[in-house]
Amino acid sequence: MTETFHPLAQALNQSLEQASPEVFSMLSALGKRLYFPKGILAQGAEAKAKGKRFNATIGIATEREQPMYLPSMHKAISGLTIDEAYNYAPPSGRQKLREIWRDKQVSENPAMKGKSFGLPIVTSAITHGLMLVGDLFVDPGDVMIAPDQLWDNYSLTFETRLGAKIETFPLFKGAGFNVEGFASALKTHGAKNKKLHVMLNFPNNPTGYMPTVAEGKAIVLALHEQAKAGTRLVVQCDDAYFGLFYHLGGPSLTESLFGELANLHPNLLPIKLDGATKELFVWGLRCGFVTFGLGSSENDKAVLDVLDAKARASIRSAISNSPMISQSLVEKALGTPTIADERKEKLGILRERAEAVYKVANESRFSASWDVYPFNSGYFMLIKVKGVDASKLREYLLDKHATGLICTSPTDLRVAFSCLDVTQVTPLFETIHTAIQELKAA
Repeated sequence: MTETFHPLAQALNQSLEQASPEVFSMLSALGKRLYFPKGILAQGAEAKAKGKRFNATIGIATEREQPMYLPSMHKAISGLTIDEAYNYAPPSGRQKLREIWRDKQVSENPAMKGKSFGLPIVTSAITHGLMLVGDLFVDPGDVMIAPDQLWDNYSLTFETRLGAKIETFPLFKGAGFNVEGFASALKTHGAKNKKLHVMLNFPNNPTGYMPTVAEGKAIVLALHEQAKAGTRLVVQCDDAYFGLFYHLGGPSLTESLFGELANLHPNLLPIKLDGATKELFVWGLRCGFVTFGLGSSENDKAVLDVLDAKARASIRSAISNSPMISQSLVEKALGTPTIADERKEKLGILRERAEAVYKVANESRFSASWDVYPFNSGYFMLIKVKGVDASKLREYLLDKHATGLICTSPTDLRVAFSCLDVTQVTPLFETIHTAIQELKAA
């Protein structure tokens, strides 16, 4: 039975199919149904532009032509106007913030210069961005390629909520990224599926690993080869920990792979997910971004206009819009002349902690208790414990040593050095070592 689409959705689909049949074929069933209604918000935007005398369209209370507010509430906010704090934001986010974030992306990722990609769309942090991408492109039964060391929210989002299947490959081979395993997974599952989803999370959570320049080139090459073989590839670059690079054990990439993947092949749709959460150290503001790249620059405006409209529809139907106050605060911060130095200072503190962890965790006196997975970036590092169950070790550390870590598998424990003072590093690893030896002796 042929599905009947809303006329607005049908028009978007026809436009996208004409401009880029490759991208159209990647849309999920929901993605094809999505459209941005010409209803309250669209009419409100028109009224804002033209209704200079009376504008009775937006569902907020106002006083003196400003949003109504409680003085006790506004005292908690400094540096924002009433409108910047309390008004609704557009579904796709504050226009100026989107433009500023795009400029920031290009400045920090030179490979993006001259490429065709969309204006970043504001999300309620990266988790919401993942859901948005899932709405547009993931159908039940779809396959996603991801490393075996992955953030557990991917499984919750793409498997539990959306019915996809995550197929993993070993993240590491020796001391670096498993290029051969990644390429093999692409070929194996590409032979069985017309469309594949690929998750590139660098720096990686939970391991804290960022590929080297050579590994990055190999990843891009493997994706390019699979796209040329005919597989439609929706590649998500989860750059949540972007910028937190410490180059432990050798230099790593300092750019997102999104820039290299943009405009690479019509069958490859790169999507960048990033945000202020970690980059600006504002976890509770929940301000993230989704940026759609293109496989080809041909008909780029038509394709990006459709994807933007469908993304706005997803946002409108799920959360209506992301918080105005978070966006305003991020926008203000990015416009201050001191922010680069402030970020550099925080990066220096994290690098000092990471370097201490790298040194201590790899000391030979601990070799009987664990192996250290490669790490060089981000917030975390991972150890593979020896001779004990990692879950039991985690519980034992809590109960007997008042020490909290995250167990990610029967063998692995994650250490968040982001919240450790340098002086705590050695005592922490000595405690883990002691606990392992105590459990072995029990």
